[in-house]
Amino acid sequence: MTDSIYKTDALIADDIDSYLETHQHKSLLRFITCGSVDDGKSTLIGRLLYDSKMIFEDQLEALQADSKTAGTQGQEIDFALLVDGLAAEREQGITIDVAYRFFSTEKRKFIVADCPGHEQYTRNMVTGASTADLAVILVDARKGVLVQTRRHSYLCNLVGIKNIVLAVNKMDLIDYDQAKYDAIVDDYAAFAKEIGIDSFTAMPISGFKGDNITENSANTPWYKGDPLMAHIETVDLDVTADQAKSLRMPVQWVNRPNLDFRGFSGQIATGAVKPGDEIRVLPSGKTSTISKIVTLDGDLEEAVAGQSVTLCFEDEIDCSRGDVIATANNPPETSDQFEATIVWMDDDAMIPGRAYWLKLGTQTVSATVQAPKYTVNVNTMQHMAAKTLDLNAIGVAELATDKPIVFEAYSDNRTLGGFILIDKITNSTVGAGMLHFSLRRAQNVHWQATDIGREEHANLKNQKPKVLWFTGLSGSGKSTIANEVEKLLNMMNRHTFLLDGDNVRHGLNKDLGFTEADRIENIRRVGEVAKLMTDAGLIVLTAFISPFRAERDMVRAMLPEGEFVEIFVDTPLEVAEQRDVKGLYKKARAGELKNFTGIDSPYEPPEKPEIRVNTVEMSPAEAAEFIIRQISPLK
Repeated sequence: MTDSIYKTDALIADDIDSYLETHQHKSLLRFITCGSVDDGKSTLIGRLLYDSKMIFEDQLEALQADSKTAGTQGQEIDFALLVDGLAAEREQGITIDVAYRFFSTEKRKFIVADCPGHEQYTRNMVTGASTADLAVILVDARKGVLVQTRRHSYLCNLVGIKNIVLAVNKMDLIDYDQAKYDAIVDDYAAFAKEIGIDSFTAMPISGFKGDNITENSANTPWYKGDPLMAHIETVDLDVTADQAKSLRMPVQWVNRPNLDFRGFSGQIATGAVKPGDEIRVLPSGKTSTISKIVTLDGDLEEAVAGQSVTLCFEDEIDCSRGDVIATANNPPETSDQFEATIVWMDDDAMIPGRAYWLKLGTQTVSATVQAPKYTVNVNTMQHMAAKTLDLNAIGVAELATDKPIVFEAYSDNRTLGGFILIDKITNSTVGAGMLHFSLRRAQNVHWQATDIGREEHANLKNQKPKVLWFTGLSGSGKSTIANEVEKLLNMMNRHTFLLDGDNVRHGLNKDLGFTEADRIENIRRVGEVAKLMTDAGLIVLTAFISPFRAERDMVRAMLPEGEFVEIFVDTPLEVAEQRDVKGLYKKARAGELKNFTGIDSPYEPPEKPEIRVNTVEMSPAEAAEFIIRQISPLK
């Protein structure tokens, strides 16, 4: 058997250059295997690698040895060990992380992702599915369609995988019973119709025994379809359909090696382009004509979806990373408010109103997500009410970005419709999403330009607008010091306004509580008010605990550079609690006041504040004078 598996292709021996040329131009299919735990996903991939001659002699020897010590198939080869390489995976006999493997046949190259079956690793499965053209959903012939079969099918359809293979595995363990196979296919077909899967290809297989993997099995004479290998070798790729669409190319890099060359590099997401084509750069809307298409191997007469190229324009128009080059007469939309489906991938729940980085294609913007409209129960397809999204939850929510982005619905364009959310503090990916459409209000509400702007307002008051943002624990002395600073500014004939945390909650924010989400919304509103006041030329003082760095950074981002001055009123918790002028710490310690900062809710001190005052060493008056010296408010 070893000789047949490792028999060298005749073309390699006769003409290695021709073989390499042929291999280079093979199409590439990305696919995933998914399904419930122990359905045989890793074993199937191992079998594909084995039968496609992608295992070297030393790997085979190691596999045979490992199968005896860590395998689950007795003395026979355990093909799953080719994929499950982590110690924890081998110990438990499960797949934990997504494992990518490359193999090739005479007709096509493949990248396969083996996705975990456990519900707790759903986020890993979504990662593997996000770039796949095809999904092989395995079902154990003894167990039929399970909860994870449904979950993974729903996710595959959600991320836009059109080619679905239902592989009823372990047929050898039910004696290749056609009636049981047909019942499983009928059960799955009914579910697939519910979630919008229009068609799928079903086949009976045994990954362990090799039935219907590379050739039709004599054990299933009643199966008239292709074996799995033949199917994945000939199935149509998504990129073929993408080439028929309008041109969309996100700009990844402005290529400027010298003064005589300027091009815009990226991978074409959809469509085709030729020299002479009229294009439009978004979001600016400026137009030009393609002068040439440059690659490392020379200029092209045409480039299509899937190719990475550098496009040169006839005109010197502005274009930079994050912009999108599109067909001039059929450009994509731009908007800053959307409805989207979000898959939450972080252990910590989503916080409505918190700003996350949103990365879509080559565009990166700040985005806030509202409380979900509903979450989806993938077992029943019911829409459930929810205030947030927990780990592995799937929900529909509205989100807003801090500036317009170029997009298309995910169902039309996976590149311009799919995004990830990144935590601004940890830089970890916390969610993945699919845009549905822009909200109508985003298209109907426009910024109204005025002739008198912030510069004129500031000149009239003879001062530089600033936001003096006092942050610190309750009892640190923020309000007292802010009040002293405003009195000094008033004596200097400065135009000011003090926004105090307690005072704002009597009016503007009286509808908000003290949950994490409400605290974030409290600061967002105050930030917007402070920005309007600086537009009017005022020096704004704010005294808020504002416990989270992300929200203080959000307000900083609202203002022109240099106008946000973070003042950390640095007081140790034990000192602030000793003061307890409002009796709040006492109530919090007694359990009468929930979500109190410093007790059962965290405070994240500034890492690099513009000004730091220590109220243990300074009196309020001394702290105020120190702050005035630092901000230099006079022109």
